[in-house]
Amino acid sequence: MKADPTSIAAARGLFWLAFALTLVIKLVLAWVFPFSGDEAFFFQWGVHLAWHYSDHPPLVGWLLALLHSISDAPIVLRSVTLLVTSTIALLVVDLLSRLLPPEREAQAWLAGAIYLAMPWSWMFVLVTTDTPLILFMALSFWAYVRADTSERGTGWYLLCGALLGAAFFGKYFAALLGFAYAAHAWGWRRERWQAPLLIFATALPAILGNLYLNATHGWSHVMFNVFNRNETAAWSFKTFATYVGMALYLLTPWWVWRAARSRPPAEVSASTRLTLAVLWLFPLLVFALIATRRTIGLHWVLGFVPVFVVWAGLRTDVRPLRRLLVYTTALSLPHLVGVLMLAIAPMSWWAHTRLHERVVFLRENAAVVAGLRDSLPEGATLMAQAYNPAAMLAFRAGTYIPVFGPGRHHARQDDQIIDFRTYDGRPIRIFHYDEPDLAAYAPFFEHVSKHPFEVDGAQFWLVDGEGFKYAPYREQVLAAIARDFHAIPRWLPILGNPFCERYGFAACSPGRP
Repeated sequence: MKADPTSIAAARGLFWLAFALTLVIKLVLAWVFPFSGDEAFFFQWGVHLAWHYSDHPPLVGWLLALLHSISDAPIVLRSVTLLVTSTIALLVVDLLSRLLPPEREAQAWLAGAIYLAMPWSWMFVLVTTDTPLILFMALSFWAYVRADTSERGTGWYLLCGALLGAAFFGKYFAALLGFAYAAHAWGWRRERWQAPLLIFATALPAILGNLYLNATHGWSHVMFNVFNRNETAAWSFKTFATYVGMALYLLTPWWVWRAARSRPPAEVSASTRLTLAVLWLFPLLVFALIATRRTIGLHWVLGFVPVFVVWAGLRTDVRPLRRLLVYTTALSLPHLVGVLMLAIAPMSWWAHTRLHERVVFLRENAAVVAGLRDSLPEGATLMAQAYNPAAMLAFRAGTYIPVFGPGRHHARQDDQIIDFRTYDGRPIRIFHYDEPDLAAYAPFFEHVSKHPFEVDGAQFWLVDGEGFKYAPYREQVLAAIARDFHAIPRWLPILGNPFCERYGFAACSPGRP
């Protein structure tokens, strides 16, 4: 089969058109879409720069600290994120161009274009822990395939491990890609048995760093990811079926079907075909197993989509790829309409929907902050009843806003940096979406009252507490937090725990009895 220069040039042109259009779309979304709750939460990591944060490793906090030093404009804070999927598309094209025979180069460009057209590629603009995770996972995968297709590959394996370690410093899901490398090398590429050891060697500094930071901060990542978030896990067909549907949606069912029915070119070695198959199927099968007991987040799977794209792009010929690009673009269009409606549609469109209050809070957050500050008692501290509104209000208020009450198992950054002893005797104003029950606040204040306020037709509530009582709050709320979220297993050594040490809970402090 001879190369068709016209076909290759047309495919290349489609790719660069998709690259430019999706980059423009991401720039627009980064500019107009309101800063979300998760973004605002991680933004506080950047403002309060530290080695360790709650829930997840610190890389996105360090990134946001750097961007925060430039500007707090959302488009600046999102600037690295909006380049991630564009960069990954280039990696997809590069790998496929190397793996396919020259006459099939058009497949590489079209596969990259389809990846860019996938809804969650061009919608990937929000700056979260997934930003460094997905970027470094893709780079690690790229290095692994380069190693696997090289005569020896030692240098590439070492680079693969270093990049995997960087991804691990973004989020722990990266470990699953490392397990996929080990499964592949020890299961189907045994002549490269040393590959996982080389990868582990350069990933080890990141692993050891995370272990030390956890040991000195109450094992907050381990408690969240392993224990606290999984306490209610139980067998469920619903979560499994939801995961299967979500995975098909992310990969697009038409490409899964077409790639499964097609064969890669004979010039592509069986070893390479198997490598790519293992590296995307192994993680998704592990997720399928986990999904029988708990919900799998859509963002969990995003890091493995590029692996699938390279595998599927290798197997799918030019003509069907062109059709798949049309189908995928058609899938993206209603997503684009929906996202733009949420960001810029007139508020009157939402007035009679159940989403009205949340859309107002998202888009008119500055006005909500102004309402909260109206007649604020002298010396009062603003707080909120949950982390999401607390983080969003903090972003607009320009000051950290803690969570009042026990909160939930996630986003427990307050445990690391807030000291409720400093509020003793002082007034506190607490934001609520809905009308609060004052009986829940009465034990912790000398006097409490509640007041509604309105922003753009949406009603919100605040609780004014006068004379905060630290002692009962410690015994009823902070003690419950220590019991529910800091029940660190005995086999984990505690070298430090800011929360438990601060409030004198010996059972979760260093030297515990």
